[in-house]
Amino acid sequence: MSTNVLRTTGGWWVVRDNRAVPVDTKAATTAELIADRQAVGEAARSAAPGTPVADLVALSPVTTPCRVVAQMVNYRSHARDSGFTGDIPPAFFRKASGSVSGPCDAVVRPSHVKFLDYEIELGLVMGATLPIGATVEERDLPSYVAGLVITNDVSARDVQLTKTQFYEAKSYPTFTPTGPCLALLEPEDFAHLPDLRLRLSVNGELRQDRTLADMIVRPARALTLLARFQTLDPGDLLLTGTPGGTALKAPPKPVEKIGALLPPAMKWKAFFKSQARNPRYLHTGDVITATIATPDGRIDLGKQSTPVTDAK
Repeated sequence: MSTNVLRTTGGWWVVRDNRAVPVDTKAATTAELIADRQAVGEAARSAAPGTPVADLVALSPVTTPCRVVAQMVNYRSHARDSGFTGDIPPAFFRKASGSVSGPCDAVVRPSHVKFLDYEIELGLVMGATLPIGATVEERDLPSYVAGLVITNDVSARDVQLTKTQFYEAKSYPTFTPTGPCLALLEPEDFAHLPDLRLRLSVNGELRQDRTLADMIVRPARALTLLARFQTLDPGDLLLTGTPGGTALKAPPKPVEKIGALLPPAMKWKAFFKSQARNPRYLHTGDVITATIATPDGRIDLGKQSTPVTDAK
């Protein structure tokens, strides 16, 4: 059974129902906490009454600096929304770890960004070094992955599309809300990953709702592909893609064909003029709510709730 851990300014806590028990550890980073699973286990077994979770202010359970790597177009529903057909080659990009923020922190939209989008993603937190050349089978996942977190791959679409620049578009401060819980997994928990359901709402309106069964490249395969060129270490974070339902969607095929005939400046001007009529992009005052859990509650990563504000 997985163990949920919170991080606050006061340290680490094991969550049991609606109460939390402090972990007696000197760990300052996520990697150090993962290495001290004995202390986590002792807190989980403790008879102490604990503290109401509602009284705690959760920070991101993934400490920084760390590597933040993300998978691109990794759910079939998102591929359809994005206009992809046929086989989709696996692709990765990096995000700055300075974009990682807490599960209740505001998402701050930079003043030059007009089209701010959301992407709920399951985050894998590494528990051991993934060396170059490693081959990871499904049975090997417990040897490399320590736990799971909710992440939101917030995206500045006008930067991403006009500059074809994923790193900048997704790396502004607060563009990777993470947590609240780090679910530390036991080996038997990994068989239940396909049952995880990702749900994201904006102002109470459900926008994204899919299970990992919709995923194209599953975690073991993703780690094998990454290991061709990228080392990962304990505490590093892999975002595994988002389901369909984001604000951005590919234009209809006739519109896309007409747009291809236009000079780039005119094409993007026309595209974003049409996007300005799309009410699903994020605005100041919006509240994004995200959950990831199995139906039986065996794995439940808690609820992330982040308001949207503009940069001062």
